[in-house]
Amino acid sequence: MVVRSSERLRAAEEVVAQLREGLGVVAVKLPSLRVDVVSLESKAATYPLVDLGRCNLDTAMRLAAVLQGLKP
Repeated sequence: MVVRSSERLRAAEEVVAQLREGLGVVAVKLPSLRVDVVSLESKAATYPLVDLGRCNLDTAMRLAAVLQGLKP
């Protein structure tokens, strides 16, 4: 099945929104979270990449705590 660029972009934007919302619930904000638009043009990838970006130490520690099942 061939997925058009607009559908790929919409799917990626939806997952970015879901990640932003879910991380917000546990007080983790990734300020650079976004769709990597360059990967939209890749013929090798079915869907574009999601760029989690960089974050400061406090955010990284909160994210690690959440992933380990601890309260951030």
